[in-house]
Amino acid sequence: MNSHSTPPADVPPQLSDLHCFTETEGVITTTMFDIPGYRVIKVLGAVYGLTVRSRNWAASMGMVIKSIAGGELRWFTSMLYSARNDAISRVVSETKARGGNAIICLRFESGDMGGFAQCCAYGTAAIIEKVDPATQVPPQLVN
Repeated sequence: MNSHSTPPADVPPQLSDLHCFTETEGVITTTMFDIPGYRVIKVLGAVYGLTVRSRNWAASMGMVIKSIAGGELRWFTSMLYSARNDAISRVVSETKARGGNAIICLRFESGDMGGFAQCCAYGTAAIIEKVDPATQVPPQLVN
């Protein structure tokens, strides 16, 4: 690592799955407007996954003390990772319930609501099909 690069983000060890690949249950997710090598057969509409988490009082006290010294609030980071994973799972479930196999234009929003953390995943559910045989299979679909 050179002197100008930043170290990778600290991944809380208690979180075994920080990537959406296993959470998508075969549903392809992308933040792009299309999926190269695929075409949209049918748009199924907007889908949402939302979760709100509260901090327990002990963690909140620990975070207050930590904020005095500065640095990452790891418990809060862990909670946000968990909230994001729940939001992904919910948006995927809604897509599957509509018969979709992809979410395009996937986005996330998070925020603080007076001591509560919220995370929302949203995108466009769609049915897609592969049209270019040279296109590699997305990581979500590889076992």
